Amino acid sequence: MIRCNNGHLYTGVTTDIERRFKEHQAGGVKAAKYLRGKGPLSLAYSEDMGNRSEALKREIAVKKLTRKQKLLLISNSS
Repeated sequence: MIRCNNGHLYTGVTTDIERRFKEHQAGGVKAAKYLRGKGPLSLAYSEDMGNRSEALKREIAVKKLTRKQKLLLISNSS
C-alpha cells in the first residue's frame, strides 16, 4: 500500500516493489493515474505472496477493507 501526501491509500500488485514504487514516484506514463500529482508518496505496507494469483486475490481482499482496517493492518506490520 502506498500512502499519498493527502493521506489516501493506494493498493496494487507488482513483482518488483522497488521498481514499481519508483515508477509511481516519477509520475510518468507507467505511474498509476490515481497517484499522479499526489506525492510525495511513501510505501506504507507490503506483503510477499507465493505467486501472482495469490497476490491478486489478496489485493482484492485488502481493497475491500475499510480505511480503519487498512490503517490497523499498516500499524500492526511496523
